[in-house]
Amino acid sequence: MNKLLVVDDEPEICEFLQAFFEERDFQVEFATSGKDALAKVEKKPPQVMLLDVQMPGMDGMQVLKEVKKKHPKVKVIMVTAIETREKIEEAMRAGADNYITKPLSLEYLEKDVQEKITQLAKA
Repeated sequence: MNKLLVVDDEPEICEFLQAFFEERDFQVEFATSGKDALAKVEKKPPQVMLLDVQMPGMDGMQVLKEVKKKHPKVKVIMVTAIETREKIEEAMRAGADNYITKPLSLEYLEKDVQEKITQLAKA
């Protein structure tokens, strides 16, 4: 079963994405803080992580760097309302596998997550 971790400080977004992907046979966990996300990755690394950039405390960029350092195979898709060239470039340099802006196209998001799973299967 494909494993997905959704990380967003807004619980309703986490719950919505969890329901969306569970309907598509994903095993989905969510975290509402960077610290919680890192703890879940340490316990059971997901194949793909949907990671919000702006969160209080430890932001998505810090989480991305930590995850990529310890678990480089985890595919990380940054999800944010912030679309600045600098943020996108910073995320990609830090190892993000994609950068998607809100409002989300669920069709695009699902396709991208599936592509990441396929890339992992081929690796």
